[in-house]
Amino acid sequence: MKIPVRDILEVPTEIIYAEPVQELNPVLRRGGATDYQLSEPLQVEVTFYRAERDLFFDGTVEGRVTATCARCLEPFPARVSQAFSLVLSPETELARELELGAGDLTQSFYSGPEVDLTPLVYEQAMLALPTRPLCAEECRGLCPTCGANRNTERCGCPEEGGDPRLAVLRSLKIDRGA
Repeated sequence: MKIPVRDILEVPTEIIYAEPVQELNPVLRRGGATDYQLSEPLQVEVTFYRAERDLFFDGTVEGRVTATCARCLEPFPARVSQAFSLVLSPETELARELELGAGDLTQSFYSGPEVDLTPLVYEQAMLALPTRPLCAEECRGLCPTCGANRNTERCGCPEEGGDPRLAVLRSLKIDRGA
């Protein structure tokens, strides 16, 4: 979605639209987020306005994603939801050399006659993805010996005895009488 800068007024304007994800899925794969696949467009609600030359964008990005569980490797449906608030300032020579600090994460720059919301929406959608997707908090994962999915089947493998490097410590007796 591209918005001409001249159309951004001092009065807040709200738009609701669907952002296609055909370009986002390859970006996720290249970025290492191979555990996620967006299957339908992202729903975007954004309110925008200007104050002098600065442009303000507040909104939400929502969508459905198919994720791969980090424990059992099974696909599962998940929701993506992210609220955002961004300020875009005109890009100048000084702005290109300016280093943003930790408090400036909502600050960015624009140049040209229009603002393309697509990269901003994609960034917000990626920020909404969990770093470690789990189908359920109580997911039991895969058996490290035979690879069986412990959520759906029982395997005959013995339970792990813990880290073998700590076996010596498990054999120590604790004297609680002192």
